[in-house]
Amino acid sequence: MIGLPDTITACLFDLDGVLTGTAVLHREAWKRTFDEFLRTRDGETFQEFTDHDYAAYVDGRPRADGVREFLRSRGIALPEGTPDDGVDAPTVNGIGNRKNELVLKIIDEEGVNPYPGSIRYLEAAEQAGLKIAVVTSSANGAKVLDAADLSRFVQARVDGLVIRRDGLRGKPAPDSFLAGAKELEVTPAQAAVFEDAQSGVQAGKAGGFGYVVGVNRANQAAELRAHGADVVVDDLAELLTGTDVPESAR
Repeated sequence: MIGLPDTITACLFDLDGVLTGTAVLHREAWKRTFDEFLRTRDGETFQEFTDHDYAAYVDGRPRADGVREFLRSRGIALPEGTPDDGVDAPTVNGIGNRKNELVLKIIDEEGVNPYPGSIRYLEAAEQAGLKIAVVTSSANGAKVLDAADLSRFVQARVDGLVIRRDGLRGKPAPDSFLAGAKELEVTPAQAAVFEDAQSGVQAGKAGGFGYVVGVNRANQAAELRAHGADVVVDDLAELLTGTDVPESAR
Protein backbone atom coordinates (compact mmCIF):
# COMPACT_ATOMS: atom_id res chain seq x y z
CA MET A 1 0.00 0.00 0.00
CA ILE A 2 1.60 3.28 -1.10
CA GLY A 3 -1.42 5.58 -0.86
CA LEU A 4 -1.70 6.43 -4.55
CA PRO A 5 -4.36 5.80 -7.21
CA ASP A 6 -3.87 2.59 -9.20
CA THR A 7 -3.31 4.64 -12.36
CA ILE A 8 -0.02 6.05 -11.01
CA THR A 9 3.14 4.38 -12.31
CA ALA A 10 5.75 7.04 -11.47
CA CYS A 11 6.66 9.36 -8.59
CA LEU A 12 8.20 12.82 -9.01
CA PHE A 13 9.69 13.97 -5.71
CA ASP A 14 10.81 17.44 -4.80
CA LEU A 15 14.01 17.17 -2.77
CA ASP A 16 14.47 19.82 -0.09
CA GLY A 17 11.72 19.43 2.50
CA VAL A 18 10.21 16.29 0.93
CA LEU A 19 13.05 13.78 0.97
CA THR A 20 15.63 15.65 3.03
CA GLY A 21 15.64 18.19 5.83
CA THR A 22 17.68 20.62 3.74
CA ALA A 23 14.72 22.98 3.34
CA VAL A 24 15.56 24.20 6.84
CA LEU A 25 19.14 24.88 5.73
CA HIS A 26 17.93 26.73 2.64
CA ARG A 27 15.55 28.85 4.72
CA GLU A 28 18.40 29.72 7.11
CA ALA A 29 20.72 30.64 4.23
CA TRP A 30 18.07 32.79 2.55
CA LYS A 31 17.32 34.62 5.80
CA ARG A 32 20.96 35.37 6.52
CA THR A 33 21.53 36.52 2.94
CA PHE A 34 18.47 38.75 2.67
CA ASP A 35 18.76 40.16 6.19
CA GLU A 36 22.36 41.21 5.51
CA PHE A 37 21.34 42.81 2.20
CA LEU A 38 18.32 44.60 3.67
CA ARG A 39 20.16 45.78 6.80
CA THR A 40 22.93 47.29 4.68
CA ARG A 41 20.45 48.88 2.28
CA ASP A 42 17.77 50.13 4.67
CA GLY A 43 19.60 50.91 7.91
CA GLU A 44 17.19 51.91 10.67
CA THR A 45 14.13 51.04 8.56
CA PHE A 46 15.35 47.43 8.14
CA GLN A 47 12.59 44.80 8.19
CA GLU A 48 13.75 41.21 8.48
CA PHE A 49 13.11 38.36 6.03
CA THR A 50 10.36 36.20 7.57
CA ASP A 51 9.08 32.64 7.31
CA HIS A 52 6.10 34.06 5.41
CA ASP A 53 8.47 35.67 2.91
CA TYR A 54 10.22 32.35 2.41
CA ALA A 55 6.97 30.44 1.82
CA ALA A 56 5.36 33.06 -0.39
CA TYR A 57 8.23 34.22 -2.57
CA VAL A 58 11.21 31.86 -2.41
CA ASP A 59 10.34 28.28 -1.45
CA GLY A 60 10.43 25.87 -4.39
CA ARG A 61 11.48 28.45 -6.98
CA PRO A 62 14.74 28.56 -8.93
CA ARG A 63 17.29 30.71 -7.11
CA ALA A 64 17.12 33.83 -9.28
CA ASP A 65 13.32 33.68 -9.40
CA GLY A 66 13.20 33.60 -5.60
CA VAL A 67 15.47 36.62 -5.32
CA ARG A 68 13.46 38.52 -7.90
CA GLU A 69 10.06 37.71 -6.35
CA PHE A 70 11.10 38.62 -2.83
CA LEU A 71 12.75 41.88 -3.83
CA ARG A 72 9.66 42.79 -5.86
CA SER A 73 7.54 42.26 -2.73
CA ARG A 74 9.68 44.92 -1.00
CA GLY A 75 9.57 47.29 -3.98
CA ILE A 76 13.24 46.71 -4.81
CA ALA A 77 14.55 46.33 -8.37
CA LEU A 78 18.11 45.20 -9.10
CA PRO A 79 19.93 44.45 -12.36
CA GLU A 80 19.73 40.78 -13.35
CA GLY A 81 23.45 40.32 -13.82
CA THR A 82 24.63 36.91 -15.02
CA PRO A 83 24.84 33.45 -13.39
CA ASP A 84 28.61 33.98 -13.06
CA ASP A 85 28.29 37.12 -10.93
CA GLY A 86 30.44 37.27 -7.81
CA VAL A 87 28.80 36.97 -4.41
CA ASP A 88 29.32 40.69 -3.75
CA ALA A 89 27.69 41.84 -7.00
CA PRO A 90 24.61 44.06 -6.38
CA THR A 91 22.51 42.00 -8.78
CA VAL A 92 19.78 39.36 -8.66
CA ASN A 93 22.30 36.68 -9.56
CA GLY A 94 24.90 38.05 -7.16
CA ILE A 95 22.49 37.74 -4.22
CA GLY A 96 21.48 34.26 -5.38
CA ASN A 97 25.09 33.16 -5.61
CA ARG A 98 25.78 34.58 -2.16
CA LYS A 99 22.97 32.43 -0.78
CA ASN A 100 24.22 29.36 -2.63
CA GLU A 101 27.75 29.75 -1.29
CA LEU A 102 26.30 29.99 2.21
CA VAL A 103 24.01 26.95 1.91
CA LEU A 104 26.85 24.82 0.55
CA LYS A 105 28.95 25.85 3.57
CA ILE A 106 26.09 24.92 5.92
CA ILE A 107 25.62 21.55 4.18
CA ASP A 108 29.34 20.80 4.44
CA GLU A 109 29.32 21.69 8.13
CA GLU A 110 26.03 20.09 9.18
CA GLY A 111 25.56 17.30 6.61
CA VAL A 112 22.31 16.15 4.99
CA ASN A 113 19.74 14.05 6.81
CA PRO A 114 16.96 12.34 4.84
CA TYR A 115 13.63 11.96 6.59
CA PRO A 116 13.23 8.35 7.83
CA GLY A 117 9.64 8.30 6.62
CA SER A 118 10.77 9.38 3.17
CA ILE A 119 13.30 6.56 3.00
CA ARG A 120 10.57 4.10 3.95
CA TYR A 121 8.34 5.51 1.24
CA LEU A 122 11.06 5.40 -1.41
CA GLU A 123 11.75 1.77 -0.53
CA ALA A 124 8.05 0.95 -0.79
CA ALA A 125 7.67 2.78 -4.11
CA GLU A 126 10.70 0.97 -5.50
CA GLN A 127 9.38 -2.40 -4.33
CA ALA A 128 6.01 -1.59 -5.93
CA GLY A 129 7.76 -1.11 -9.27
CA LEU A 130 7.11 2.63 -9.55
CA LYS A 131 9.53 4.79 -11.53
CA ILE A 132 11.21 7.47 -9.42
CA ALA A 133 12.53 10.92 -10.32
CA VAL A 134 13.66 13.91 -8.30
CA VAL A 135 12.55 17.32 -9.54
CA THR A 136 14.14 20.19 -7.64
CA SER A 137 14.84 23.85 -8.31
CA SER A 138 18.13 23.51 -6.46
CA ALA A 139 21.31 23.49 -8.51
CA ASN A 140 22.80 21.27 -5.80
CA GLY A 141 20.50 18.30 -6.40
CA ALA A 142 23.21 15.73 -7.15
CA LYS A 143 25.32 16.83 -4.16
CA VAL A 144 22.38 16.58 -1.74
CA LEU A 145 21.18 13.21 -3.09
CA ASP A 146 24.66 11.75 -2.80
CA ALA A 147 25.20 13.18 0.68
CA ALA A 148 21.88 11.70 1.84
CA ASP A 149 22.56 8.33 0.10
CA LEU A 150 19.37 8.66 -1.95
CA SER A 151 20.82 8.56 -5.47
CA ARG A 152 20.32 4.77 -5.48
CA PHE A 153 16.55 5.27 -5.73
CA VAL A 154 16.56 7.87 -8.50
CA GLN A 155 16.15 7.01 -12.19
CA ALA A 156 15.97 10.61 -13.41
CA ARG A 157 16.90 14.00 -11.97
CA VAL A 158 15.72 17.42 -13.11
CA ASP A 159 17.45 20.09 -11.04
CA GLY A 160 18.36 23.75 -11.22
CA LEU A 161 21.20 23.05 -13.62
CA VAL A 162 18.86 21.28 -16.05
CA ILE A 163 16.23 24.00 -15.66
CA ARG A 164 18.77 26.66 -16.64
CA ARG A 165 20.34 24.56 -19.42
CA ASP A 166 17.02 23.78 -21.08
CA GLY A 167 15.40 27.17 -20.49
CA LEU A 168 12.57 25.73 -18.41
CA ARG A 169 10.27 27.98 -16.45
CA GLY A 170 10.57 27.51 -12.70
CA LYS A 171 7.79 26.48 -10.34
CA PRO A 172 4.90 27.36 -10.13
CA ALA A 173 5.10 26.64 -13.87
CA PRO A 174 4.95 22.87 -14.45
CA ASP A 175 7.91 22.68 -16.86
CA SER A 176 10.36 20.89 -14.57
CA PHE A 177 7.82 18.26 -13.54
CA LEU A 178 6.83 17.73 -17.16
CA ALA A 179 10.51 17.24 -17.98
CA GLY A 180 10.77 14.68 -15.18
CA ALA A 181 7.78 12.75 -16.51
CA LYS A 182 9.30 12.80 -19.98
CA GLU A 183 12.58 11.43 -18.62
CA LEU A 184 10.67 8.53 -17.04
CA GLU A 185 8.64 8.03 -20.24
CA VAL A 186 5.27 8.49 -18.56
CA THR A 187 2.41 10.91 -19.13
CA PRO A 188 1.55 13.49 -16.46
CA ALA A 189 -1.65 11.56 -15.72
CA GLN A 190 0.47 8.53 -14.81
CA ALA A 191 2.69 10.43 -12.37
CA ALA A 192 2.30 11.67 -8.81
CA VAL A 193 4.00 14.86 -7.61
CA PHE A 194 5.29 15.16 -4.04
CA GLU A 195 5.89 18.73 -2.87
CA ASP A 196 6.27 20.74 0.33
CA ALA A 197 6.16 24.18 -1.33
CA GLN A 198 3.05 26.09 -2.34
CA SER A 199 4.65 26.86 -5.70
CA GLY A 200 5.41 23.16 -6.16
CA VAL A 201 1.90 21.84 -5.60
CA GLN A 202 0.66 24.63 -7.85
CA ALA A 203 3.04 23.37 -10.54
CA GLY A 204 1.77 19.82 -10.11
CA LYS A 205 -1.82 20.96 -10.48
CA ALA A 206 -1.00 23.13 -13.51
CA GLY A 207 0.74 20.21 -15.22
CA GLY A 208 -2.30 17.96 -15.03
CA PHE A 209 -0.53 15.32 -12.96
CA GLY A 210 -2.50 12.33 -11.78
CA TYR A 211 -2.02 12.98 -8.08
CA VAL A 212 -0.42 15.81 -6.08
CA VAL A 213 0.79 15.09 -2.55
CA GLY A 214 1.46 18.07 -0.30
CA VAL A 215 4.02 17.45 2.44
CA ASN A 216 3.33 19.75 5.36
CA ARG A 217 6.73 20.54 6.87
CA ALA A 218 5.99 24.20 7.63
CA ASN A 219 2.48 24.28 9.13
CA GLN A 220 0.80 25.25 5.85
CA ALA A 221 -1.59 22.38 5.20
CA ALA A 222 -4.48 24.67 4.23
CA GLU A 223 -2.29 26.61 1.81
CA LEU A 224 -1.00 23.42 0.17
CA ARG A 225 -4.57 22.24 -0.40
CA ALA A 226 -5.59 25.65 -1.72
CA HIS A 227 -2.72 25.58 -4.23
CA GLY A 228 -3.64 22.18 -5.63
CA ALA A 229 -2.66 19.29 -3.35
CA ASP A 230 -5.03 16.31 -3.58
CA VAL A 231 -3.88 15.14 -0.17
CA VAL A 232 -1.68 16.62 2.55
CA VAL A 233 0.46 14.62 4.98
CA ASP A 234 3.00 15.60 7.60
CA ASP A 235 5.31 12.76 6.59
CA LEU A 236 5.40 10.43 3.57
CA ALA A 237 5.22 7.40 5.85
CA GLU A 238 1.59 8.35 6.55
CA LEU A 239 0.76 7.29 3.01
CA LEU A 240 1.94 3.76 3.81
CA THR A 241 -0.73 3.44 6.49
CA GLY A 242 -3.44 5.25 4.55
CA THR A 243 -3.60 8.25 6.89
CA ASP A 244 -5.44 11.20 5.28
CA VAL A 245 -5.67 9.34 1.97
CA PRO A 246 -9.02 9.14 0.17
CA GLU A 247 -10.50 5.65 -0.25
CA SER A 248 -10.15 5.96 -4.04
CA ALA A 249 -6.38 6.23 -3.65
CA ARG A 250 -5.87 3.24 -1.39
